[in-house]
Amino acid sequence: MKKSFAVLGLGRFGQSVVETLAETHQDVLAVDVQEAPVNEMTEIATQTLVADTRDEEVLRELNIDTFDYVIVGIGNNMEASILTTMLAKELGAEKVIAKAETSDHGRVLKRVGADQVIFPERDMGHSIVRKLLSNHILNFIDLSDKYTLAEVVITDPTFVNQNLIQLNLRQRFDLTIIAIQHDQKINISPQPTDMVMLHDVLTVVGPIEHVEALDEALKK
Repeated sequence: MKKSFAVLGLGRFGQSVVETLAETHQDVLAVDVQEAPVNEMTEIATQTLVADTRDEEVLRELNIDTFDYVIVGIGNNMEASILTTMLAKELGAEKVIAKAETSDHGRVLKRVGADQVIFPERDMGHSIVRKLLSNHILNFIDLSDKYTLAEVVITDPTFVNQNLIQLNLRQRFDLTIIAIQHDQKINISPQPTDMVMLHDVLTVVGPIEHVEALDEALKK
């Protein structure tokens, strides 16, 4: 389903978000106080605008409350990041996701109303380390400080040629399987009787430490 996004701040992070959303054919408004990055997004975003998002009237005229998601990607100006986040929430934005540079910055963003705070550089570092330290986890997407979505490749013979009921990952690891990839085919609504074969990739959701426990179990 197509959704609407306002991306405020077009540094490397903001531009990457706009490009990714555009690739999935979402409605994207791209805004920055500088003209150069806005010009780079003109042919990519649905709409672009050169504007200072610290100005309440600017956000009001953008009808910021009508977007499904507002992503504050301002990184090099903490004051602008905090003020933009606060104003967006005060004007009725339902879901505001704000980029933080430091832990203190993140705490302030939370206090002024950010629904979710992300740390792109830190999270990328965590993801790289996890991949290096794990044998079977291909990708992580942290959903919060405690929960993650992960792709896990199954190479342990004791896990293969069993259906999901027999594997019982929900009881054993408190993990929910939301997809199974076999060769190039992806089953996005697996049934309890679906089988898991050697080298299948399971997409699981659950507590971070439980995903790590599954990885440890697969090493045996």
